[in-house]
Amino acid sequence: MTTAPARPARTDLYPTRGASEVLTPRKDPVVWSAPGSPGPIDMADLMGFERDGFLTVDQLIGDDEVARYHSELERLISDPRVRADERSIIEPKSQDVRSVFEVHKISEVFASLVRDERVVGRARQILGSDVYVHQSRINVKPGFGASGFYWHSDFETWHAEDGLPNMRTVSVSIALTENFDTNGGLMIMPGSHKTFLGCAGETPKDNYKRSLQMQDAGTPSDEALTRFADDHGIRLFTGRAGSATWFDCNCMHGSGDNITPYPRSNVFIVFNSVENAAVEPFAAPVPRPAFIGARDFTPVR
Repeated sequence: MTTAPARPARTDLYPTRGASEVLTPRKDPVVWSAPGSPGPIDMADLMGFERDGFLTVDQLIGDDEVARYHSELERLISDPRVRADERSIIEPKSQDVRSVFEVHKISEVFASLVRDERVVGRARQILGSDVYVHQSRINVKPGFGASGFYWHSDFETWHAEDGLPNMRTVSVSIALTENFDTNGGLMIMPGSHKTFLGCAGETPKDNYKRSLQMQDAGTPSDEALTRFADDHGIRLFTGRAGSATWFDCNCMHGSGDNITPYPRSNVFIVFNSVENAAVEPFAAPVPRPAFIGARDFTPVR
């Protein structure tokens, strides 16, 4: 009788979902490309991204493109087949569509945006490799009461529930409506990406079904958020439709409710390095569905 060799224990650089909160200094680079590597981001902006964890582009896409993408967004959220799809998340109160995931697979219009060199080129430059789409979605935040997204680090969830080993992932939020300082815009704590906040509490079964409507597991404590805000401050992002914000996967960020009459909609794309492909979750019983955390690591071309 032979005994199968034991599997070597894998290293978890960022422990989370334990008995208590844990602060871990970042162990990964922020900008992975070598200094002077070619790309659409100039050196000053790249250094700003390294320091703050985010980069804003005042006009990534033009007005005609905004109109095209916004029209496609409206088409998708109005389509009964899309609404009935498991990739659509519905607002608990209004029963309106809140988000539609995997839009680069549902819509060729948004697939073309993912492949646009203005978009994927910046991701490759920051991450220093070919990239694939870990997640894509359109977010719809209509006026008069659409709920916000509570403070969180995306990497905490992607590490715990999707199995991303390292902080080699970057997101871009492209505004399809104007972002005012009053309609539930994105807020980031600059520099928070340099410290990982491991949250307390186990991951419930099928946690994604609840967390996509209201974050619970993976939520920092009030005390930790106060300490982060005192240390880093809070930046609120505004800008016209067509502007974009790139931010590191470990930025502490969130957005408030939109109680104004003015909607706030955006397309959100997460690029992960092909050298950082997802493995088994680090703090969840099973991976989330592939439409939320991709298991297809094909590079964007």
